[in-house]
Amino acid sequence: MNKAASTPAPDFKHPSHVRLDTSDKIIRGFTYVLVTLFSLMCVLPFWMIVASSFSSESAIRLSGFTLWPSEVSTYSYELLLRSPDQMIGAYVVTIGLAVVGTAVGLFIISMTGYALQRKDFPFRNGIMFYIYFTSLFSAGLVPFYLLIKQTLHLDDTYWAILLPLLMNPWLIVLMKNFVKAIPHEITESGKIDGAGDFRIFYALILPSLKPALATIGLFLALGYWNEWYYSSLFLSSQVEYRPLQFHLYNVINKVASLKNSVAGSNVVLPTDLPSETLKMATAVIATGPIILLYPFVQKYFVAGLTVGAVKG
Repeated sequence: MNKAASTPAPDFKHPSHVRLDTSDKIIRGFTYVLVTLFSLMCVLPFWMIVASSFSSESAIRLSGFTLWPSEVSTYSYELLLRSPDQMIGAYVVTIGLAVVGTAVGLFIISMTGYALQRKDFPFRNGIMFYIYFTSLFSAGLVPFYLLIKQTLHLDDTYWAILLPLLMNPWLIVLMKNFVKAIPHEITESGKIDGAGDFRIFYALILPSLKPALATIGLFLALGYWNEWYYSSLFLSSQVEYRPLQFHLYNVINKVASLKNSVAGSNVVLPTDLPSETLKMATAVIATGPIILLYPFVQKYFVAGLTVGAVKG
């Protein structure tokens, strides 16, 4: 009989079955309490925003912002959804810009980061210096406005919002550092097999960049989702549907101007127009969908933050 086969296997216990001493239990309990408190600190502000959005304006003025509305009111949401076609159009425009801009931006940024990391690319140092230089110094708002409006004639089009956010120097540098963690031998093996540069990038490099693509894609999507400044510069009233953030910004400004116009007159409004609760309702409408998106990319986002932290 084989002696090795008759030797009993070592008894490895699952970590959950290992008995902890008193100090380990205290440390673990303290860690659980600390993480729970930190989670509540992150959740409570957003819950306060949701509760305040369903509160009446008079209750906010009397009691301030509370964790539970003392007087429930949905007037802020009714005011925002008074023109549902405008709200739906704003969502469609924002989602379209975020999807197209994120997809195209990821493709261009990933190719740029890969090319700048290739040691056989002769102009990589000069291009990298140009990218660093533009991240530190810019021409300013006036030349940028003239470029978009008079040179490229992109005013009153969605291209004026899509193109400026398509690439970012910091995201290019971040992608370059991600690609740096991929061994150069993968590229050399593709060349030995006769693959071209684009084939190597698409078949060998891009599948290894899933954490990087999720991380940078989240930054790009948030940039397009929260965009309102370029919309205020280049989109006039001739554009029927505007991005969501700019649409909500206009609604708040219209309500504020209406309240200010009747503040010194004897005109009585039919109801108390909200101001603070309207801001909270716009925050819920604007941030709700993007918060629901985050759990699907969380695992890639966490993995992307740790790329390059461990060398093997």
